[in-house]
Amino acid sequence: MDIHYTNPVWQGDMPDPFVLKWEGQYYAFGTGGQKREANGNIFPVLRSNDLVHWQACGGALIPPPAELGDDFWAPEVAYDGGKFYLYYSIGKGLRHQLRVATSESPVGPYQDTGMPLVDPRIQPFCIDAHPFRDDDGQWYLFYARDFLDTEHGYHQGTALVMDRLATMTRLAGEETTVLRARHDWTLFEAQRSMPHYGITADWHTLEGPCVRKHAGRYYCFYSGSSFMTENYGVDYAISSSVRGPYTGEGSEARVLRSVPGKVRGPGHHSIVLGPDGRTEYIVYHAWDAQMQVRQMCIDRLLWAYEGPRCAGPSVDLQRIVL
Repeated sequence: MDIHYTNPVWQGDMPDPFVLKWEGQYYAFGTGGQKREANGNIFPVLRSNDLVHWQACGGALIPPPAELGDDFWAPEVAYDGGKFYLYYSIGKGLRHQLRVATSESPVGPYQDTGMPLVDPRIQPFCIDAHPFRDDDGQWYLFYARDFLDTEHGYHQGTALVMDRLATMTRLAGEETTVLRARHDWTLFEAQRSMPHYGITADWHTLEGPCVRKHAGRYYCFYSGSSFMTENYGVDYAISSSVRGPYTGEGSEARVLRSVPGKVRGPGHHSIVLGPDGRTEYIVYHAWDAQMQVRQMCIDRLLWAYEGPRCAGPSVDLQRIVL
């Protein structure tokens, strides 16, 4: 038996969707911005049996102290040792810090642990934390931060780094650069004013890392460009080691890209196994026609000879294999 669907699978606002599969259920977490859900918590949570039919479950995160900021972005959840860990960023404007919160339940409530993962005095803008567990059980955290140098032909902008998690709530302090922007398609904004750095620059953005190990190699998927534009999309780089170096990124978004007149700004995705336990799906957001909300969409992840691709972004009838 299969289930048929058309995108989006959630009509409401669900930016940066991360989906956790836990005990046969799917839990989707989305960027909350400044919005609190009906239970007073941050980050909308949805639950599903099949990736198609979703039910709202309130908000995941108990609001942390107001002095940390009021803008909440890109939650992702990991399970380890009997606890669920929600990684997210909080801040305001061009300053964001990475935090982690814990819960006994996948839907929460999650309580912040009280400390940033990266010192905001050293890195004032860190976003999009992605926990990844390697085959040996070691956890790593991939995330995005700002780079101001242009050495080796790299662009100034937001790019990807990673660090080992010494514990689920503390980084080891072994940050490694994963990928820097060097292609024109990743331009976020030309001559962007960055007053806290004292510069105006053509600013490029790599964000939303998502790591998948396939056939012995590590694929770091990421979203590039500005989420407001049709240039926004998903690409990847490859490594033989989780620590890198990662190479082979594209001069265009090869996994997901806009379809003029039909789909705008698909990206910031997660990857999850379908109900059959074999088929992989990319869960991503894309703008509605009025560009009022970013809606949650799903399509199959395909491992082609030339590299990973998505069977989308689709607008016609699709199916989920049960």
